[in-house]
Amino acid sequence: MRPGQNIAIKVPLHKWADTVAFYRDKIGLSVTRELESSTGFDFNGFTLWIDRVPHQSQVDVWLELFSDDPSSALAALGSPPRDELEPLDSVTGHWTSDPAGVVLLVRKSGKDQSENS
Repeated sequence: MRPGQNIAIKVPLHKWADTVAFYRDKIGLSVTRELESSTGFDFNGFTLWIDRVPHQSQVDVWLELFSDDPSSALAALGSPPRDELEPLDSVTGHWTSDPAGVVLLVRKSGKDQSENS
């Protein structure tokens, strides 16, 4: 396994605009992509996504890991599958979490799959 290129901060609706402004205006990160419910920033070669989650009451940090065999990696981690979190439409992989509850996307890397969150 190795680190992926994406870090996501899942933010409640009422905190999203202020959080995006904080990273853009106070920290000075460059916006690389803007979607309806997500803003991506350049984070020293990684993409830091600030995702708006309307029905969430707390902030979560989600990390991406790459593996040539995501199912074997999930088994090696001994972590529970949490594939109900978000659809993995065009990604081969699994959602899981670490012992502290940080959500991890263990996914296959490759040019055939988008490496954006």
